[in-house]
Amino acid sequence: MTHTFTLPESLALRDLQVFLGRAGRVEDGSARLIVTNGVLAVYVAIFYPVGLLDQAPTVLGLRTLDVGDTPNFDAVVPVGSLLERINRKLDQVADDAAPVTVTLPMEVHTVTWAAISPPRGGWRGVSPTTSALLGAVAKSGIEEVAEAIPTGTGEQIVHRVRSEVWGRPIEGLEHVPAGGAFAALSLGFLSDSSSVEIYETGPWTRLTTDRGHVLIKRKAWTLSR
Repeated sequence: MTHTFTLPESLALRDLQVFLGRAGRVEDGSARLIVTNGVLAVYVAIFYPVGLLDQAPTVLGLRTLDVGDTPNFDAVVPVGSLLERINRKLDQVADDAAPVTVTLPMEVHTVTWAAISPPRGGWRGVSPTTSALLGAVAKSGIEEVAEAIPTGTGEQIVHRVRSEVWGRPIEGLEHVPAGGAFAALSLGFLSDSSSVEIYETGPWTRLTTDRGHVLIKRKAWTLSR
């Protein structure tokens, strides 16, 4: 089945273009798009476990957009293919204020992280943090990963190093791994002067700014309090 969504103006589509472009540079994989009651939620994976024994956290980026009367759907599609369609659609735009409709590419059904659905309710706020702190943690981690992974390193070693660095808890922020900071920075969710709200429910933590959300499903060993 082919799905479409309609945004109220092409400026919103340009915003989605930037979000998916950033996500594709980090993890050139898939995006999960869910429309519920006129709201489009676009999820992308930054980190996720590979195999049953992998204890890496699941870290997802999320942007939400108003799509009016678009019928509800839940689909997983390749980020690259979706971006190509968005780029072509934007090339055809004559009026930035006019509604614009996008047709999704063919769905994929082998994306393991897409089976993990973050909760929509039950979140409780905890003490917020700052963009400056998360940005510093992310930049430090990027440098550490770059130093630890020589050119030509095998995929398994790369994943292990990244899991170790980005799975490390941020000092002073309970249940927030460094990968959450990396996701927020990489997806453009941080700004110099903004605070970052933190919410929790069960094994999930959410980092929220006015630019988007980072959702983190903690490792099994951090589930107990």
